[in-house]
Amino acid sequence: MKVASAIRGNNMKYLITMFAGFALLLAATSCRSTKKIQTVINKRDTTLRVPVVDSTVDRKADSIRFIKEITSALDSNRIDFNTFSAKVKVAFEGKDGKKSDFNANIRLYKDSALWISINALLGIEAFRVLITPDSVKVLNKVDKIIQLRSVSYLKEVARIPFTFNDLQDLLIGNPIYLDSNITSYKLEPNGITLVSVGELFKHFLVVSPGTYLPAQSKLDDVNPARTRTCYIGYGDY
Repeated sequence: MKVASAIRGNNMKYLITMFAGFALLLAATSCRSTKKIQTVINKRDTTLRVPVVDSTVDRKADSIRFIKEITSALDSNRIDFNTFSAKVKVAFEGKDGKKSDFNANIRLYKDSALWISINALLGIEAFRVLITPDSVKVLNKVDKIIQLRSVSYLKEVARIPFTFNDLQDLLIGNPIYLDSNITSYKLEPNGITLVSVGELFKHFLVVSPGTYLPAQSKLDDVNPARTRTCYIGYGDY
């Protein structure tokens, strides 16, 4: 009864928000507050950042060439797949302070369908979700209700524009929201940091030296009033 009561207390908007957060938590993802993330970045910013725009033509050309080499290597190292499956544990806290701890089984068919089975307390399956490039279908197994939504609704609730490809890239471990407008880069012993600024996010992407695979990713909302920050740590390949 406690399980059923907890689940029935969630409305569709909260459920969809939870799914959006769940997607961002997959693949060893953890979100922190802006203050904590900024502390990490400040500590790491002791090395000199090399701007793309430079008064010296030769240095500017070298910077542009270097960035093209790195982004080209990232593209070449993108993970390709046909199917993907995983079991994950998720601790989610919504903006309203509601907390949910649950286990999920996921199956992904490239470019076509993402299945998510969510188990609540005692391992009882509470929800089944099917996400396609244009729709979201939710089966509430407790109340025996099926709800249909468009992906545009999911975007509206999460307030983040994303595509089905973005979700599957996040699951697989490919970098997301890497804008072509790379404003600077930074060389460090543990990686190469690329900084890009898009319409919504300022993206700090750390690339592993030698392998040229994504190691860490930090997204800051370009609008300070929204104070949205997400940190993604990529596991070993």
